[in-house]
Order: sequence, then C-alpha cells, then structure tokens
Amino acid sequence: MAKLNVNPTRMELTRLKIRLKTAVRGHKLLKDKQDELMRQFIEMVKMNKKLREKVEGKLQNSFKDFLLARGVMSDEMLENAIIYSNEEIGVEIKRKNIMSVHVPEMNFIRNNEGKETSIYPYGYAQTSADLDDAIDGLNKVMNDLLELAEVEKACQLMADEVEKTRRRVNALEYMTIPQLQETIRFIQMKLDENERGSITRLMKVKDMMAKKEA
Repeated sequence: MAKLNVNPTRMELTRLKIRLKTAVRGHKLLKDKQDELMRQFIEMVKMNKKLREKVEGKLQNSFKDFLLARGVMSDEMLENAIIYSNEEIGVEIKRKNIMSVHVPEMNFIRNNEGKETSIYPYGYAQTSADLDDAIDGLNKVMNDLLELAEVEKACQLMADEVEKTRRRVNALEYMTIPQLQETIRFIQMKLDENERGSITRLMKVKDMMAKKEA
C-alpha cells in the first residue's frame, strides 16, 4: 500500500494518528450501518415476495372472472359496462426515513370512499355476476398493489444505499486506513532514525570534548 506524500514530522504524525482514529471509528459506524441495512433489506425482500405472490393470486382470480363474464356478454356490452368509472382515485405519497434512506409511503385518496356502488360503473340488468366479482376483486387488490409498489421502491432504494455504504466501508478498510497506517509507520521510522542519528552525533561530540579535556 502506497503511503501518503507528507513531511515526516512529529506534528504530521500527530495529525495522521487523529485521522486514523477517526477513520477507524467511522469504519465501525459504517459497518454497523451496512449490517443493519442488509438486515432490513432482506426483510423487505421477503415481504416483497409474499406481497407479489398475494397480488398475483388475486389478479389471476379477477382475470378468471373477467373471462367468465366475457363468455356470457358480448364484447360491446362488456366494453360499455366498464369504459367509464364512477370513482376517482389519487395517490398521496409521503416519505419515511429508514436508516437515512427516504422511502415512499403511499396511500389512496378516493372520492367515494365507503360507497359500495362507486366501484360498479354500470347497472345490473345486462351484466353478469362474474363481472361484479371481477370488479370487486380488482377493487380489493388495489391496496395490495399500492403496498407492493411501495415495498418494491423501498427495496430498490435500500439496495442502492447498501451498495453505496459497502463502497465507503471498503474504501476505508482497504485504502484509507492502510494508507494512514503505512504513512504513520514510515514517519515513526524516520523520526526514530533521526533520533538515533542525533544521539550518535551527541555521543561523538561528548567523546571529542572528553579527549580535549584529557
């Protein structure tokens, strides 16, 4: 590992030791953060898998009901029955903080919340019960779909943060800290050499003075 290009002085040695102490402490904090991020990321991935299976199962049931409804209704009747909606739905997006990662928190805003008839944009006379079941199933799966979108986005953001933190941990562990340690050893070695040289010169001077006095 290449050392830093610094002057081998005691002041520089003290400064680098402080930097090394800070880097080691920062590495520990980032490593702890990385471990906790990974734990929460794995939990979210598991939740995402369960939600996706749940949503896909509900959607398959609704599509089956649509196929049954299509079997007893003409394409024109089916299209006219569902072309317009009696309900407007918006999405409210907030942010929540998970380990310094701002993940979305989504909620539906419905203009006809709680009104059963709002989900059926047609009369019952010329439509089948299968179509009612399909519409009802899709209406019930909406909240799960929104939660799935929320969790998938959170997984993506958490994965990005895990990778970013991993790179920072590796930079400290394999570059910054070894560089500082190598530079500190080099400066300490130079200072020790200078000190030994000074002692040697001092002893020579003392020997010369002692010989003169003799």
